[in-house]
Amino acid sequence: MRASGGWALRHFLQVLDASRDELAGIIDLAKRFRRDGYVGQPLRGKVAALLFEKPSTRTRVSFSSAVLRLGGDVIYLPSSELQLVRGEPLKDTARVLSRYVDVIVARLNLHSSLEEIVNYSSVPVINALTNLHHPCQALADIATMHEYAGGWRFKVAYIGDCGNVCRSLVQMCALFGIPITVASPKKYWLPAGEIQQYKEIASLAGGLLEFTEDPKAAAADVDFIYTDVFVSMGMEAEYEARLRDFLPRYRVTMKLFDVARPGAKFMHCMPIKRGEEVEEEVVESSRSIIFDQAEYRMHTSAALLAWIMGRTS
Repeated sequence: MRASGGWALRHFLQVLDASRDELAGIIDLAKRFRRDGYVGQPLRGKVAALLFEKPSTRTRVSFSSAVLRLGGDVIYLPSSELQLVRGEPLKDTARVLSRYVDVIVARLNLHSSLEEIVNYSSVPVINALTNLHHPCQALADIATMHEYAGGWRFKVAYIGDCGNVCRSLVQMCALFGIPITVASPKKYWLPAGEIQQYKEIASLAGGLLEFTEDPKAAAADVDFIYTDVFVSMGMEAEYEARLRDFLPRYRVTMKLFDVARPGAKFMHCMPIKRGEEVEEEVVESSRSIIFDQAEYRMHTSAALLAWIMGRTS
């Protein structure tokens, strides 16, 4: 299928929707935006709809800023202000929005809702977070790691809940052949079939994917230690049970860095629950690169938009 601008219609629902070469090109463009600024207006005359069911700081502002810096316009659409709340089907909303805008950036509770939008949209759709995937975060993560490592030779430890952020990061590392070890209580691991799939992808790319229940083993000799909240949005009813499962063993501490490489850095997608998944000292230390990581959300969002709209040249 071809979009009205003449380029092939693409969607970005998960990391594996793009090839390694395509992702590398997006990352290179993002690094150029960060280094040289936003030259030209590749999205001039284009309109992006931000369809959000979940509250957001980084995702909303980074995408809005990216569209504006590329010369486009943004319409922010919280679902609570749309006819969706009165029962209008998503398939109708998707078809209507496709007549008004050039790209839909959707942050939704359920991945199945995103897939329904894609089934009825005639414009590109970008996943800005669902319960299963957060590919835009993984783009920013890998771009940040690449910059700090000075290339593609580095190792990653992910400590904590194996949710959407973990899944997308694992997919990204697997595609690029980057060794990654995930440490989490076994009951929170990704499904066995997924783990096997990602291990096979990693092996073909020259990488390695491992899961363990031992955070210290995961952090041994790595360049980056990454964590996320133990209780994501929508899981508030599980708060006490999850804290019992994760604490104190899976909290990232300064002591955990003793087994990592000397210059190892700390990463987090934010927002942070200081004192839960990570101690305050780590967040405020020189090891923390979370604000460069957050900045890359804007640059990778801009590069992704340019790519998905066929405006990278």
